[in-house]
Amino acid sequence: MSVGPHPEPWPDDDRLDPALLEAGDTRNVIDRYRYWSMEAIVADLDRRRHPFHVAVENWEHDFNIGTVVRNANAFLAARVHIIGRRRWNRRGAMVTDRYQHVQHHATVSAFSRWASSEDLAVIGIDNIDGSVPIERTALPERCVLVFGQEGPGLSPEMQAASSLLCAITQYGSTRSINAGVASGIAMYEWASQHVSAANERT
Repeated sequence: MSVGPHPEPWPDDDRLDPALLEAGDTRNVIDRYRYWSMEAIVADLDRRRHPFHVAVENWEHDFNIGTVVRNANAFLAARVHIIGRRRWNRRGAMVTDRYQHVQHHATVSAFSRWASSEDLAVIGIDNIDGSVPIERTALPERCVLVFGQEGPGLSPEMQAASSLLCAITQYGSTRSINAGVASGIAMYEWASQHVSAANERT
């Protein structure tokens, strides 16, 4: 929901953007961040980001990457990784890519080396032989959830690079669901295992 110009006198807060205070804030942000500058929002998100990452493997239907980025922002992923083609359609992200770190890797091997250097488990998400139901699987707290193209799914190279392959259980006749939707389900599953437990400890 948009808000109009802030009544004067304006609050004395360095996080607030004078231009937004004067003109109003029409951005797709939660109420907590109303009138904050983009830099202040990113800094606050960086302070609280979760230790899981998300990766997408060279999708042809790149509008889905925007959905993945938007989901990653919603679930406060540390970073989104695009493997293969660098260009993607940012419209699907609904401007949330401004608040979400996005990193490019030219090849699967380059991505795998990066994940290994960061001590992150690579978890492939695809409904293929050998995958286990994600809802009955303990996901590592530090990991990268990797998604492939909707048609072919994860490449054989990415399957081999994954330490675990998980599937999203389905109950209808379709073989697969929209890849952007699948990413949101997987991130929710990670959060249900780790974020709730962390909250219970605090």
